[in-house]
Amino acid sequence: MNQAGAARDDWGVVLVNTGTPAAPESGAVRRYLRRFLSDRRIIEAPRWFWLPLLNGLILPLRAPRSAAKYRSVWLDEGGPLKVYSDRLRLAVARELHAAVGAVRTEVAYLYSEPSVAAAFSALAAAGARRIALLPLFPQMSGTTTGAVYDQAGAALKAARALPELRLLNDYHVAPAYIEALAASVRDHWRQHGRGAHLLMSFHGIPLAYVRGGDVYGEQCRATAAALAAALGLGADDWGLAFQSRFGPAQWLGPATDALLRTLPGRGVRALDVVCPGFAVDCLETLEEIAIAGRETFLHAGGERYTYIGALNARADHARALAGLLLDATRDWR
Repeated sequence: MNQAGAARDDWGVVLVNTGTPAAPESGAVRRYLRRFLSDRRIIEAPRWFWLPLLNGLILPLRAPRSAAKYRSVWLDEGGPLKVYSDRLRLAVARELHAAVGAVRTEVAYLYSEPSVAAAFSALAAAGARRIALLPLFPQMSGTTTGAVYDQAGAALKAARALPELRLLNDYHVAPAYIEALAASVRDHWRQHGRGAHLLMSFHGIPLAYVRGGDVYGEQCRATAAALAAALGLGADDWGLAFQSRFGPAQWLGPATDALLRTLPGRGVRALDVVCPGFAVDCLETLEEIAIAGRETFLHAGGERYTYIGALNARADHARALAGLLLDATRDWR
């Protein structure tokens, strides 16, 4: 094994997340959404039907509204997903350095810059012949992990000297990840008090994708059950829901916004919400859940609503991800 402190130039790491607009402005958001919603992994509708609809109707209407939402959560350093992903990259790099020596660690985005191809090029220029690729999507889906596969393949399509790739599909019940989630919830409860109910909200996907074989919903339920067990929660103490529905198709349910409207009527007046499918905070957690979700719950008669932030660059999160990478690359050292 390489001694901690010595540099490793022959292999590197790429963490991959979805992406973010370059600015909280309509034009930048429109460009980002065009890239995102043009991917067949996201929208499987025929291109002849979908692309004219996307460019002619959906983007002109959606981009200004989304830009306003981005402005409500934008940070001085930039979009929250990028800011927190960059911080997580540094934290993971520190954990790897402490364990095996300096390992070049890049972050890449599927629909914004730097791209997967740019990250691969940076590692190749540094001499890396092996690359460990970790999608920051704990639960695997064709809409996310599948897009990482696609872009990794496209980035290497014209390469003559191909690196060895290790792609970690998912870590939805990895013990260190579950314990980091549980620790974050316990920390929040200690600092802010505990609600009567814990709702675990995951990003949704169309039900047709699940019927076609996508394991995402199954893995979300496994994550939720593992987290509930780690926290010692009873069956009535927690729930699971899916957010961010888009379009008229049926999606995985129950829907988060619908539950937020009905829980107060079922006696839940103090609610905590956590999003275990998001490695870092982003528009979908900070605006959709922390802001809009709170308004929905309180308007429906709820009295106390708290959002428990994503793991972001917590030390236990970085250690969990570094541990996954070290396990996957044990024979490289």
